[in-house]
Amino acid sequence: MARDSQAALIALNRFGFGARGGASGGLINAATDPRGFVKAELARPNGVLLEAPGLQSTPQLGQAVFAYQDQVKQAREAAKAAAPAETPAAETPAQAPADQKPGLRRNLSLNAAAEITGQMAEAKPPDAPAKPQTMQPNAATPPAAKPAPQPLNVIQKTFRAEALARLQRATLVDCGFTERLVVFWSNHFCISASKGELARIWAGAFEREAIRPHVLGRFAEMLRAVEQHPAMLFFLDNQQSLGPDSRAGQNRKRGLNENLAREIMELHTLGVGGGYTQGDVTSLARIITGWTFAGRQGQLGAPGSFVFNVNAHQPGPQVLLGKTYEATGLAQGEAALADLARHPSTANFIATKFVRHFVADDPPPVLVARLRDVFVKTDGDLRALATALVDSDEAWKAPLTKMRSPYDFLVASGRLLARLPEDPGVYLNSLNLLGQPLWSPAGPNGFPDTSAAWAAPEGMKLRLDIAAQIGARLGNNVDPLDLLEFAAADAASTETRRTIERAESRQQALALLLMSPEMQRR
Repeated sequence: MARDSQAALIALNRFGFGARGGASGGLINAATDPRGFVKAELARPNGVLLEAPGLQSTPQLGQAVFAYQDQVKQAREAAKAAAPAETPAAETPAQAPADQKPGLRRNLSLNAAAEITGQMAEAKPPDAPAKPQTMQPNAATPPAAKPAPQPLNVIQKTFRAEALARLQRATLVDCGFTERLVVFWSNHFCISASKGELARIWAGAFEREAIRPHVLGRFAEMLRAVEQHPAMLFFLDNQQSLGPDSRAGQNRKRGLNENLAREIMELHTLGVGGGYTQGDVTSLARIITGWTFAGRQGQLGAPGSFVFNVNAHQPGPQVLLGKTYEATGLAQGEAALADLARHPSTANFIATKFVRHFVADDPPPVLVARLRDVFVKTDGDLRALATALVDSDEAWKAPLTKMRSPYDFLVASGRLLARLPEDPGVYLNSLNLLGQPLWSPAGPNGFPDTSAAWAAPEGMKLRLDIAAQIGARLGNNVDPLDLLEFAAADAASTETRRTIERAESRQQALALLLMSPEMQRR
């Protein structure tokens, strides 16, 4: 069978995370049967699941963070009791851990970016011994030594372990189509780890438990798993929402919180202009009152687990989108979600986002209509949706013009260089710098999915700096022209090949390769 390098490049870049270097032969395998290469992962549903030593369930992590918070509180109280008369010194802001999104990190200079992100190119720990400080003239005492770094707490350790498991999976898979589907759906149903300690420790578990099991299943099942997951309930404050006429609402003089209901309709299902009103948002908010998670005392269930609190649920029937939902408790909300999942507006909204993510910023209307019909006819079968995308000619004929997101770029670079991630911190820092902190979008609408969002001059300068640092560290150990063969073979443009050949050094050539259209575009 003839090999088609251009189709192989599309298979790996558009649908996956790019070719792997070394002896994996990804581009050669893809070139023989590009569509079959992509669809092969769809036949392995268990391959989407992510299990690794030490990764715990949401309730286990909930109990761990509650115990940690209790320890911190006790230590603070003990310290206060031990020194009641001391005047507290001015607090020094703590160094943000590698897995935390620093508030001003995106505005670091390129030199600072290089210092952090250059570590991507090596598997060694990033910590280097500090240079000895020179004594200053007439100095009475040497400068104070820097305090030793604090050990990671259970929240930071968990976040890093979850991140490492995700990064390693993305690096090792043959094509990466199912991992790209995970990224798409995780961003569609996003939470933000910056919401608080519970969101941070639950971010990875949310993806493992609510997203991955349903990526090749049905949309309605994913929707229910997402909206009932403690991480989503915490992120959008539904544990604070009380039916005004419920027992809890009357006792506490509190009422509805519409955050989750609004985002379910606007961002998760119908989309803006999907035919709902503010009255529908309020009705859905009433319907899902009582959807919460058990707290540290475990009065309603195992701490950190989803529970339905009947005392917080708004009693009585509710009208949503013209349909009456009888007062059936938890089943009332589940029935409403099932209908939203099957609504025509949901099919159109999902199909449009799906095509925009994988094919073009301006989705071809014919392809959107075809995927919308597949979504409707298969009752939201997401494997069928993905298969229809790969089978469409439009997905293979559209030019590779979409800019890779920072996450895609970093994973693709690691794959080409055959570097299995060992320290998640170097990736997490790079994602912070490039404006896509892992599992931490600025709002419930997730990270943007258009080229313009990632092709801004500041972002491209930082990518160039990362590429230059990788080139400086690894350039002597690789042949960039050989890597170009792994990445694109004869599908590489003449301009890219000449640019690499004319580079002044291997280090510069590797940096230019990582910044080439073959590595930046999908």
